[in-house]
Amino acid sequence: MTAERKILRRFLAVLAFVAVSMSAAFSQTAPDTIPLPQLGPNDTIPVPAEIHGGEYVPVQTLEWTWVQAPYPKHLLKRRQEWTRLRNAIYVTYPYARRAGAIMNDINARIATMPEKEKKKYIHSREKELKKQFAEPLSELSIYQGKVLMKLINRQTGNNCYNIIKEYKGGFTARAWQTVAFVFGSNLKQPYNANGDEREMEKIVQEVERLHRM
Repeated sequence: MTAERKILRRFLAVLAFVAVSMSAAFSQTAPDTIPLPQLGPNDTIPVPAEIHGGEYVPVQTLEWTWVQAPYPKHLLKRRQEWTRLRNAIYVTYPYARRAGAIMNDINARIATMPEKEKKKYIHSREKELKKQFAEPLSELSIYQGKVLMKLINRQTGNNCYNIIKEYKGGFTARAWQTVAFVFGSNLKQPYNANGDEREMEKIVQEVERLHRM
């Protein structure tokens, strides 16, 4: 017998063994070959079943269960800070938007005015600002006030110190800056949408999208 014929016979023997094994396995798990369970007088409720170990076993699909793990402390603190910032922006952004529109209009109008007319015009618009914003802004927290100053900077391109200096003079601006420092704030707060205020900018854009809907 040649070597090739020996190899062929061994290969056929392996195939035959695999076929017999698969047939035996199938016959053990095929539902047609497994007898149904014997029912008692009280077995009247049908239930789903699967074949395990050559016999029918009742099965049940459980409802979805939500499993919650507590936040790690550092992530919880981060989320609390973000939530506080988001709430403050939702409260103060409408004021910043309206105030920014008024201030931008004032700046456009006084750009070509003589100094005397400029002061008179600013004084007349100051009454309008007080009427619209004095009462609601007095109810803001210190933190919300800080956020509002940043948002006004965003809307006007100028910080609150320079705005007060332009409208009321340097002495008044310095006086209000001192008051701001007492309360842990700063009228010269910058606004960098791609820097420290990047997260704030994302929330502002979220608010703006909601306004456009």
